Amino acid sequence: MKVLGLITLFAGNVVFSQPQQDPELLSKAKSIHEKVITIDTHADINVNNFTDSQNYTMDLNTQVNLPKMKAGGLDVAWFIVYTGQDELTPEGYKIAYENAISKFDAINKLVNEIAPNKIELATTSKEVRNVVNKGKLVGMIGVENAYPVGEDLSKIKEFYDLGARYMSLSHNGHSQLSDSNTGETDDVWLHNGLSDLGKEAVKEMNRVGMMIDVSHPSKEAIKQMFELSKAPLIASHSSARALCNHSRNLDDELLLLFKEHGGVVQTVAFSAYVNTEKHNAFNDAQRELYKAEGANMGIAILERDSVRTLNNDERTAYYEDLRKVSLAAAPKVEELKKKISPVNVEDFVDHIDYMVALIGIEHVGISSDFDGGGGIEGWNDASETMNVTVELVKRGYSEEDIEKLWGGNLLRVMDEVEAVAKNFQKS
Repeated sequence: MKVLGLITLFAGNVVFSQPQQDPELLSKAKSIHEKVITIDTHADINVNNFTDSQNYTMDLNTQVNLPKMKAGGLDVAWFIVYTGQDELTPEGYKIAYENAISKFDAINKLVNEIAPNKIELATTSKEVRNVVNKGKLVGMIGVENAYPVGEDLSKIKEFYDLGARYMSLSHNGHSQLSDSNTGETDDVWLHNGLSDLGKEAVKEMNRVGMMIDVSHPSKEAIKQMFELSKAPLIASHSSARALCNHSRNLDDELLLLFKEHGGVVQTVAFSAYVNTEKHNAFNDAQRELYKAEGANMGIAILERDSVRTLNNDERTAYYEDLRKVSLAAAPKVEELKKKISPVNVEDFVDHIDYMVALIGIEHVGISSDFDGGGGIEGWNDASETMNVTVELVKRGYSEEDIEKLWGGNLLRVMDEVEAVAKNFQKS
């Protein structure tokens, strides 16, 4: 049984309550939320938060940690082994590989040394269910960007053995394996889809039982992956392009391929991918508040592109300063919301509604991209997870529907990918 916290927003010592909901609806949503397994397929991590002195057993200033998962009734978090794109050289691959291994080590340290009595790593649907039944939280591992694999596809099996159960072949920039959606910016492509090595990577992922994640590759690469893969694909954190015309989202042609091939699209609560115009209007206004507050505190607010150029230590220090500014500005931000509406849970569930209508309830899931830019009004960290269930109940989704959306569909795909791998290995 999950213990659910209050549906509230916290900013420093100020508590902002969510709009009052119908008590009967809340009771129904809570009952469903406690019964179903809730899975968020994308939460980024910082290895500095996986040490003996600072880790996820504490309610850190992260959107995901164990106390927040418990408070919001989030059973399963996929922790992400992310590596940014760099030069396609042996040296670049080496540095990326070392970065990836450091994140694998951090996740395994959490589940095996820091908090084995609170969270366990799961690699199959059966393990997920067993751990949840024991009353523990579940950690799973996804790899965002196969760039660290380099040109050595044996690393796919290595990552699988370390616990990874999905991987994307590119991120923000063309990799040695696949073009990225970012090619839409200048219409410059490296492979016109997948490279020859990328096509072999698809086969190897099928063979070992690693789910193929298509959230960042280009449309042409995604279409080629559907053609080549013998197993269903997933989009670990993407939304519907028909509702938000962003290259990170999936258009109807791609969505229908998920229906045809049996995969699942994990709708993402990343405000710019839910409603870009609404996101920009609120964020621009909020940014001006932050700049003014930062100036009073002697902290400069950087542009996002400038933040990306910082090294890990500099970026960590900057985000800590930004947190201080955001806490100081929190009351003013709440006043701003009365004038300019931020992207919220209702906007997010609009994408779920759209995809369910187009491709069916069996092919849609839920993700946050927390600690990687994700978060919307009403689901801005794991403690607010039940707000999504409340909105689903409000719109008439049944308990069976909600079970599929919150994790049942994803676990089904895992089983199907595993079955394909067993057939490969037999032959």
